[in-house]
Amino acid sequence: MSLNRRSLMIAAAVAGATALISGPVRADEPILVGVSGPLTGPNAQYGAQWKDGFDLAIDEIKKTGGPTFQYVFEDSQSDPRQAVTIAQKFVNDPRIVAELGDFSSTASMAASPIYNRGKLLQLGITNSHPDYTKAGDYTWSNCVSQQDEQPSLAKYVIEGLGKKKIAVLHLNTDWGAASKDRFVKAAQAEGAEIVAVEGFQPGEKDFRSTLVRVRDANPDAIVLEAYYADSATILRQIKELGLKQVVAGVGSVYSPKLIELAGDDANGLYTQSYFFPGEPRPEVKAFVTAFRAKYGKDPDWFNATAYDGLIFLDRIVRQYGSSREAIHEGIGKIKDLPSVVFGNAAFDPAGRRISGARFVRLIVKDGKFTIWDGARPESN
Repeated sequence: MSLNRRSLMIAAAVAGATALISGPVRADEPILVGVSGPLTGPNAQYGAQWKDGFDLAIDEIKKTGGPTFQYVFEDSQSDPRQAVTIAQKFVNDPRIVAELGDFSSTASMAASPIYNRGKLLQLGITNSHPDYTKAGDYTWSNCVSQQDEQPSLAKYVIEGLGKKKIAVLHLNTDWGAASKDRFVKAAQAEGAEIVAVEGFQPGEKDFRSTLVRVRDANPDAIVLEAYYADSATILRQIKELGLKQVVAGVGSVYSPKLIELAGDDANGLYTQSYFFPGEPRPEVKAFVTAFRAKYGKDPDWFNATAYDGLIFLDRIVRQYGSSREAIHEGIGKIKDLPSVVFGNAAFDPAGRRISGARFVRLIVKDGKFTIWDGARPESN
């Protein structure tokens, strides 16, 4: 069966429906989604977490009588050059109706022109760079921009933790630099003093000389604009050097892998997330129960945002059809999307991002992420 004929059958099955799930929608062929992301390299854990989220979403879609989704996951290692090659492959494959990824905004933004020229929806499930969605009308994201996250992190450190002399360590990428710039601006607006700013390269292993400079600047807090692997190394070396400052990290440090890599040195790390499995919201409880039943462990935000991304595509397909054109048209129109991360969600057609930024403040205690109880750390 051709893709267009299948799309018409799906559209006819849902025509006139008023609910998000209006009954069974069947197709003779699976709906194929391309995924560009890391399965090997320093960010491989994120790709593994995505797969868990995708697979659970596929299970849930089947249970509600939805179409059969499959995904083709191409390993980019989150490298911009590989992401570009993968984008060309997906665009040239007429079976692929939408793309999810890449993991880093840097890799995704390198590939965005190809998706836009090929008129294939690029849905960035973890792309928070403020400029990511500016690439064109086919580049969207169900991730909140750093334009929103960094002011929230600044308030956490300054108002919540009571720290106003801050050193910032940031990944030297487009995403890391943009995150750092927005944090610094937000922190200064809150009355904080930025006493040091230090960049580092992806995969860097020795931060000791950088941390000595940070120590000499005498901050009372260190903020990490980084991913889990680099952050784990930094946390270990902070403890090795005997630094006593409060350490806070952007939401991308929130991963079980960080605790696995950093061990006890992760204790006391403050961060925030759009999602936490201990939240009392009904949609979170249902998701956590299903995730535990399938995998025997708790999910984190990277599992949840991947799950949401595929669930969103399913709802769009049920209402608008499964062709590339129908999905592109539908993403800007659909409302009341069921979201584990955001509750009830919709996309802002102007900014091509999900609406409704919200954050849960967290701390690592006894080797586990837990909701911050509001207690300020002792003065250094």
